[in-house]
Amino acid sequence: MRPLEEEEVKQVFEKLHKYIGKNIKNMIERPDDPHCLRLHKNRVFYVRETIMRRAVSITRKNLVALGTCLGRFTHTGKFRLTIHALDVLAQFAKYKVWVKPSAEMSFLYGNHVLKSGLGRITENTPAYQGVVVMSMADVPLGFGTTSRSTQECRKLDPAAIVSFHQADTGEYLRSEEENL
Repeated sequence: MRPLEEEEVKQVFEKLHKYIGKNIKNMIERPDDPHCLRLHKNRVFYVRETIMRRAVSITRKNLVALGTCLGRFTHTGKFRLTIHALDVLAQFAKYKVWVKPSAEMSFLYGNHVLKSGLGRITENTPAYQGVVVMSMADVPLGFGTTSRSTQECRKLDPAAIVSFHQADTGEYLRSEEENL
C-alpha cells in the first residue's frame, strides 16, 4: 500500500470530478475524519487516515483491501471507476438521475436509462456529465453519463436514451469473479 503518484492522483481526480465536481475537496478533507487515497495492487482505495496509519504494520502480501475501493488502473495505465465507488459517489454527487420502479430492473441488468424510465433528473444537468442513477426511493443503483442535457430530455421521445450505463449494483452478481 502506497500513496498515489502525481500522475495517478491527476487521473483519479479527473474521473471523480466528472461525477462529484468540486466536492472532491470535501471528500478528502472531511471535518469529522480526514481521508486519503492509497494504491494497492492497481486498485485505488479511499481510506480514513486513522485506519491507514494502523494498517502500515500489515505486510503487502497479507493485505487484501483497506477502506473503499474507488477503482483500478488498467494494464494500459488508465483509471476506471468500479461499482464499489457508488456509495462515495452518491454521497458527494453533483447530478443525479432517478428511474421509475418499472425501469430499475432494466438498468440493473446493464441497460441504458431511457426517457420512458426516467423519473426525474437534477436541474441544469449538462450533456455527457457523470450522474448517479437512483431509484425513486433514493437508493443508489449505479452510475453513468447523460446523453442529453435536462432541457433536451424534456423534448425526447420515450425510446431515446437519457443516460448511458457505466456500472450498476447488479455487477456484484454478474462479475463476481472480477470483483475479488
